[in-house]
Amino acid sequence: PDAETRARASNALARVGLVGFETRKPADLSGGQQSRAALARVLLTDRPVVLMDEPFSALGPAQRREMLDLVRKLLPDATILMVTHDPLDAQQAQQTILIANGHAAAPQLTETLFADPPPELESYLR
Repeated sequence: PDAETRARASNALARVGLVGFETRKPADLSGGQQSRAALARVLLTDRPVVLMDEPFSALGPAQRREMLDLVRKLLPDATILMVTHDPLDAQQAQQTILIANGHAAAPQLTETLFADPPPELESYLR
């Protein structure tokens, strides 16, 4: 890559707390570092919509919260569509689309959904 591309990559890594990791391979990184590197790649694409499929499933609870906070901080204007099976992750969202029995429900406020969950979600939460 040219100097400008390397500078952009270094800046993205710095924003996610991975200064000096430019030459490391994914296999040399911890799960949390791999999640941060993936977020740095998202920053480089500079897209208004970001799709995340179970992005923090390999992380413990504290690292999950940290990464969710980092996503909110670094992508404040992006629309994030995140697939998760973790209710605690889902509860961080403004809106949730519940998918159960092969059917996607209409988006609704997450707070409302969890305050009065439909039977499918209630069963899952038990």
